[in-house]
Amino acid sequence: MQKYELIKQKKFAASVYRDGVNKRIRVDDLQGNLHFFLTHLNNDSQFDNYEKLIIKARESQFMTLIERGFVHEGVINHYFNGDRVHFMSRFMKEERRTSSYWSQEDDLLSSVHKLGVYPSFMDSDDSILVAGTGQAEELSSLYKEVFKLYPVPLHDPRYIKDAMKNGTIFVCIRKNEQIISAASAEINFQYKNAELTDCATLPLYRKGGFMKNLIARLEEELLYRDIYCAYTIARALSYGMNAVFHQLGYEYRGRLANNCYIFDKIEDMNLWEKDLGQ
Repeated sequence: MQKYELIKQKKFAASVYRDGVNKRIRVDDLQGNLHFFLTHLNNDSQFDNYEKLIIKARESQFMTLIERGFVHEGVINHYFNGDRVHFMSRFMKEERRTSSYWSQEDDLLSSVHKLGVYPSFMDSDDSILVAGTGQAEELSSLYKEVFKLYPVPLHDPRYIKDAMKNGTIFVCIRKNEQIISAASAEINFQYKNAELTDCATLPLYRKGGFMKNLIARLEEELLYRDIYCAYTIARALSYGMNAVFHQLGYEYRGRLANNCYIFDKIEDMNLWEKDLGQ
């Protein structure tokens, strides 16, 4: 079960995402008295059903959360209308805190950082389509084939249609009468940022440079909408996706341990950010 809710009480207001699939609670925005909110959450009868609590904290909340035992996992420098967000986490179970792949992911990241930064390129035979609701069925078919598990229900075309109606931009490349690669930008219009996500390419077409071109096209669409903070949360075990973002000029900002179920298991996720205004 996944649901958003706005919790408003006398001394605080919080936008909370309860993610039963990934056994986590994510607080996307918290204003007001931080201590009162944490007390409220601890008294919540459903709180014990989750294994990880993530708070997207403002600069002024950082030290208080450190004092309350939260772990600093990453940062996006321009998230809140140009101001910094800190990803602060509390783990309710020891096994959720401990990653089996951390050293391997460190080695992978070191290899990625040795790569140069290159612009995208576009094959003259390819065209990028900004997808509409009419492509939702095709997109869901792509995601079913690429991902056995995914943090959100992209296998359901209704979910994709709802995301589009709420402002998420999907772009895709078509070959041989099918969508072979796609990506999206989930825009936060209130805080002028966008998460680049839902990156998928059919196995037959990988290593063709398609994802670089899709990301570059999403950046163009974001700039057109006056969105300058672009970030992504990429599988820390995926050399290809981390290489794509590094080569397109994104900067590494941290790693979220055991963050979500994706591909075939629960995985660590790397944060990357780019200031599109530079």
